[in-house]
Amino acid sequence: MRQTTITSFLNKPQNSPTKKELQKSPAKKEVGAEKKLNIIADAKNGKVKVIAEDITTLKVDAIVNAANKSLLGGGGVDGAIHRAAGRGLLAECRTLGGCKTGEAKITKAYNIKTVKAVIHTVGPIVYEEVTEKLEEDLYNCYKNSLIVAAENDMRSIAFPSISTGIYGYPKDKAAITATKAVKEFLQDEEQSKKIDEVIFCVFGKEDEEIYSELLPKVLE
Repeated sequence: MRQTTITSFLNKPQNSPTKKELQKSPAKKEVGAEKKLNIIADAKNGKVKVIAEDITTLKVDAIVNAANKSLLGGGGVDGAIHRAAGRGLLAECRTLGGCKTGEAKITKAYNIKTVKAVIHTVGPIVYEEVTEKLEEDLYNCYKNSLIVAAENDMRSIAFPSISTGIYGYPKDKAAITATKAVKEFLQDEEQSKKIDEVIFCVFGKEDEEIYSELLPKVLE
């Protein structure tokens, strides 16, 4: 896989919540406190995990939404997060001016009481084959989401499988890019200090098998 130069897109929209505003609405850790996570695999002494759960029920600082460019909701995990968060999320997203592929933007989590923030990123659409540009765009989704999380003091973050639904990205190739992005982010000592936990929240047996085999190889 050829190395590419990755560009970070970190221009914060004027109406994005500040760190202070995000911290004013801390995750309510008592919600679902007794729930045991279905952990499929882990690496880096538990810092990186693969779990099979509903991402809207996780107790983490930030969950990532696999959004479309409008940021106004859609199907799949995008629709699930908007339904769980309620109208406040849609109202804030309307102020952001959309989001380009590979970029990441942060909002409050509203009615999702177990998290502090939602980080929205837009994955690439695969029409035929996965090109280097599409791979770079998907890599940027993970990298920029992690950077936005770190910049906003979000110490734990959960990702869905970005672009593998109706956007058509092959699940095995998407997992390789996702784990590579996380690995390279955590190799930066200063960045790694800002993140305590990274979760890949997968859906279905195929994803479980792909990540459980891949994670120990990539993130030793």
